[in-house]
Amino acid sequence: MAIYDSEEEQLEALKAWWKENGTSTIVGVVVGIALISGWNFWRAHQQEKAAQASVAYSQLTKAVEANNQNAVEQVGKRLHDEFGDSNYAAYSGLQQAKLKVQKGDLAGAKAILKEIAAQSNKELGHVARLRLVRLMLASGEYEQGLQLINEVDPATKAGFAASYDELAGDLYVAMDRIDEARTAYQSALNSGDQSPLLKIKLDDLTAGEPVPVAQPAKDSK
Repeated sequence: MAIYDSEEEQLEALKAWWKENGTSTIVGVVVGIALISGWNFWRAHQQEKAAQASVAYSQLTKAVEANNQNAVEQVGKRLHDEFGDSNYAAYSGLQQAKLKVQKGDLAGAKAILKEIAAQSNKELGHVARLRLVRLMLASGEYEQGLQLINEVDPATKAGFAASYDELAGDLYVAMDRIDEARTAYQSALNSGDQSPLLKIKLDDLTAGEPVPVAQPAKDSK
């Protein structure tokens, strides 16, 4: 009888607990299943989307190799419109900007590079920004190019600091600001850029510096 009473008490306690918590338990289970299903669906969707972007970018590279500019434009537009937040779209943009430069469309190339530079991928953003500043140098937009370099957060440009400094030096040379150019080139050299071209640029600026002439010692007699 004691066992029966104990089991009966346990059953009553279970009924009371279910009455109090049953609904929230069911809701929790349903929400958990929905979250898991939703995550799996999102992940599968992202994988499918990445695969489609990869195929499209492969088509674009083949079009570039074949010098089929119409195909490059079409596939590039699809990558931009459908996969704009992917690295494939950024790579595509870099290819399109290069083709526009070759066709003499500097304004179109700059517009593409500005968009890539503003995206979340910092590495590709730096690549695009450096190319954009080089176009500004080529088109005489020296101050604008320097401003773009100065706007870069130093904390985010690890690995690109020497390139920015050398490019800043080129801009200063174009503006005949030789002292600032020399400082920028030296900074690029200190950042690890050991390219022969950079050393030639720096040597060219220091070659014309006056060599101090030793003064004869005064006769103490």
